[in-house]
Amino acid sequence: MRIAQVAPLYESVPPKLYGGTERVVSWLTEELVRLGHDVTLFASGDSLTAARLVPACKKALRLDSSCVDQLAHHVVMLDQVFSEKENFDLIHFHVDYLHFPFSRRQQIAHVTTLHGRLDLPDLVPLYRHFRDIPVISISDAQRKPLPWANWQGTVHHGLPRESFSLGGGKGRYLAFLGRTSPEKGLDQAIEIAKRSEMPLKIAAKIDRVDVEYFETVIKPLLDHPLIEFIGEIGYPEKNVFLGNAAGLLFPINWREPFGLVMIEAMACGTPVIAYPLGSVPEVMQERVTGFIVPDLERAVKAVKRLGEIDRRKCRRYFEQHFTAERMAQDYLNIYQRLVRRESSSITVSDGVLSWMKMA
Repeated sequence: MRIAQVAPLYESVPPKLYGGTERVVSWLTEELVRLGHDVTLFASGDSLTAARLVPACKKALRLDSSCVDQLAHHVVMLDQVFSEKENFDLIHFHVDYLHFPFSRRQQIAHVTTLHGRLDLPDLVPLYRHFRDIPVISISDAQRKPLPWANWQGTVHHGLPRESFSLGGGKGRYLAFLGRTSPEKGLDQAIEIAKRSEMPLKIAAKIDRVDVEYFETVIKPLLDHPLIEFIGEIGYPEKNVFLGNAAGLLFPINWREPFGLVMIEAMACGTPVIAYPLGSVPEVMQERVTGFIVPDLERAVKAVKRLGEIDRRKCRRYFEQHFTAERMAQDYLNIYQRLVRRESSSITVSDGVLSWMKMA
């Protein structure tokens, strides 16, 4: 199959450091190539891929200090995509709704994976207006604000088996990996560690929008002998960081659409302690991959029980449910259905047009 993958331009594919969506696009793209498909990746010029790369900008926009208008580069990329539409059987978008007006007017099979939150009031009229656009969710929980959207399926993220290896948790510390934004619950993670009297290592990204929150709320909490702030990390540092941890803290206070760090921890055999919001109950298996707890007090108790989790069984659960092979096959099933539907639609349209000309 001839497939186009259209990635956001904020990070390279794969990202140098933090970047969930672009990392998933990378894993999917490389797996599709491995399976023998003809894949074109539209992404930043510093991306690395076995697919054909069409660069819409020289490098990832977040790391480009000269970039002022990020939207401009995405508009250029969309024109590049549709100028090549005849080269593809299907276009897979990962840029939210940016392309919707263009895609609606094109006779090409396409689908969009929605990677972000959908519980924003402004999105309701937008998705109602573009109700015909086919979309894919990354968890069933993500769909709840827009249950009437044109959902084609749910595809949980998956990562290559070899990306992470089983770790022994010999570092005897708790880990926090993600962003320093309020919804990620870093303040809760710090309090859990303090009450558990267990070291916490924080590998976190500070986005521009979160600088004030970090400076006023998080930074004062870091002045404690048990707390170590490492900063933003990438691969292969993640493997060591998660593999050596006794457990990962994921005390979110929002409806997380997926939470990639959970399956990264599972791949290392590292148990997760998480609050039961968003996709958490879908992704985790209680007492196999960790503990789903309702509040801080229960989280502290769960820290004392981390030794009950068999790290090999945790890794096995990842291999059964969250590999790149499984993710790619799930997407291919949807691709094939959409291509057949588009092909049937074009055939019917051509037939009607031919009849009208004869008449």
